[in-house]
Amino acid sequence: MKARDVVRARGHPLVQGSHRTTFEVTRDETLTETGDCIIAVGADKGAADLDSNLRALLCDDRTVLTTRLTAGGETVEVRSRGSAAFTLDHPADLVWRRSDFVSDRTVGIRSDRTAATLPREFIEALRREEELVVELEAEVPEDDGE
Repeated sequence: MKARDVVRARGHPLVQGSHRTTFEVTRDETLTETGDCIIAVGADKGAADLDSNLRALLCDDRTVLTTRLTAGGETVEVRSRGSAAFTLDHPADLVWRRSDFVSDRTVGIRSDRTAATLPREFIEALRREEELVVELEAEVPEDDGE
């Protein structure tokens, strides 16, 4: 079973991309220098707005989430996991985490990328306020044991 959704946002001149454990996309329009995990603002969706089929799959511990981030001709792929502990009810934020920590903003845990590990060319495109397209695809792998 698979589900998909697309979120559109844009970069900001203050994008730093230096946070070591998370990255975030937000509906907020502004960004301060303390927001070192935020890679894009002005998103058209928060966690609560994601497609209902995608939300259902993300709330399964078996789910693998593949996120494709595209800005300024640069594409980065991020692999994460879902969790039965997800609530996905934050109205503004989407957060991917390296850890297992879960909040209402969390859409992926055990991510293989964080803001600090995103390619610098990609971060530079976001600093130029390029559009960010976030493609989320969740899949529960087929059970091979049956």
